[in-house]
Amino acid sequence: MSLSNTSVDYDHLEGLIGSVESAEDANRKAVNNTVLSPRFYTTDFPAFDRLDISSVRAEWDAMMKEYEGDNNHDHFQRDAAFAEEVRTLMPQLSPEMRQEFLDFLISSLTSEFSGCILYNEIRKQVSNPDIKQLMTYMARDESRHAGFINQSLKDFNLGIDLGQLKRSKKYTFFKPKYIFYATYLSEKIGYARYITIFRQLEKNPDKRFHPIFRWFERWCNDEFRHGESFALIMRADPKLLQGVNRWWIRFFILAVYATMYVRDHMRPLLHEAMGLHSTEYDYEVFRITSEICRQVFPIEVDSDDPRFRACMERLLVCAVAQARAKERGGLLGLWGQATAVLSAGLTFARLFFLPVKENTLPAQVRMVPAW
Repeated sequence: MSLSNTSVDYDHLEGLIGSVESAEDANRKAVNNTVLSPRFYTTDFPAFDRLDISSVRAEWDAMMKEYEGDNNHDHFQRDAAFAEEVRTLMPQLSPEMRQEFLDFLISSLTSEFSGCILYNEIRKQVSNPDIKQLMTYMARDESRHAGFINQSLKDFNLGIDLGQLKRSKKYTFFKPKYIFYATYLSEKIGYARYITIFRQLEKNPDKRFHPIFRWFERWCNDEFRHGESFALIMRADPKLLQGVNRWWIRFFILAVYATMYVRDHMRPLLHEAMGLHSTEYDYEVFRITSEICRQVFPIEVDSDDPRFRACMERLLVCAVAQARAKERGGLLGLWGQATAVLSAGLTFARLFFLPVKENTLPAQVRMVPAW
């Protein structure tokens, strides 16, 4: 694809996600690190030990009671109807749709398991009682999520070896503040994604091609609460939201949004099957996520700005061009990849310097998942 193109043919992207035909393929896909794939993280554990949440103690303690109550303790259990839907619906998927759904499951599992590993490692490494308690609860939740997704992969005989994944996947070091920004956004955008899908299929049950989507409403409330935890941590230390850190916040918002936009457009059939269009779905998710982020971030990107949307589309063009250049191989393929990466970098820079909206932080941090 020429980078001079200004739009993408959405009908011919599904092949770029790769093919999974065996358990070995599935495990290889989960282990593989790309710009778009979920990563595993490690961090500065002593810095977590020094966190002080005393300034948000009342909201923190209320949240801990919610974690202790564990209202989803019995949610992630498959019933007889689940098995019957799998048996009847899965043979109806086209080969292309099957690949997109598998890509969705593997990516989602890897993301959930990434949180489980990080939270569990922080739990083991710290003595701060507030942080240890929080990480224990969040690791519990993410372990359930990853295990539940893995059951659906096992229906295809494509289960992921989570122990091997933990040992084999490369880890990226992030400073604690980067963990706060990135993980807060990941949890909140995860909520926005799941609740948008759930509401769509709630109104259009004939579009629900797999039973896992029936679990999304209560599931996404776990994601929402995890985000609340990081919101309180950041609000407890105002320096994390001031000065040069405003630029870091801007970077992580844009990186998370851009990654989601490109990755989602590689699965056009998945959204079409739900009665969604990838672009419209993504901007609805951005809208919800931006509304939620007003609880903690002093700035908000304007996803309705035509320049923002043009840059997002351009990043997709670059990603598709890079993937096709890689498939081509040889010197021309390497040149095509380099050109696409350079163009993507310049586009992200333009995106980064677009005007943002200022936001006055509310006195009360926590929110109710009301979408």
